[in-house]
Amino acid sequence: MDGGDIAGLIAAGVFAVLVGLLALPIVKLGRVFDELRLTIRSLNDGTTPLIDEVTRTVSTTNTQLEKVDGITSNVSDASANVSALSSLVASTVGQPLIKVASFSHGLRRAFTPQQGPSSPQPGATPSANHSTADGAAGSTRATAPTAAPATEHPASERPTSEGPGTVRDQI
Repeated sequence: MDGGDIAGLIAAGVFAVLVGLLALPIVKLGRVFDELRLTIRSLNDGTTPLIDEVTRTVSTTNTQLEKVDGITSNVSDASANVSALSSLVASTVGQPLIKVASFSHGLRRAFTPQQGPSSPQPGATPSANHSTADGAAGSTRATAPTAAPATEHPASERPTSEGPGTVRDQI
């Protein structure tokens, strides 16, 4: 045996050790692939019934939504009918009620005693107990209206912040 044969044997031994060291991770990697294949198979077996159940649930939900849509359209129709009925009642009953109220107000105004030739001033409060010239209480004769509060001034006497001769004084 010469030097070349010995070097060849050493190289073959090193190569065998290298193959042995690399075989162990390759075997472990094969086991990982086997577990991965089993996991995928179990997921596939469990997913198929889940997908079927989700499909049934979506179908049932769609059916229920169609029913709710029908109910919503019926409620909308009922609401429109109630609105139409309300406007019909308002126009049918409302106008005569307004006329009756106007008529009764006119009758009340016609049969209540007048308080004199001029209408009462704004802010005047009528007295509940009027007296006649001789002092008798409860008479139907009207007395003069009470004076307006001191804060109200006639248009010509209203105080202004502008001087005399302004547009506001002319109004």
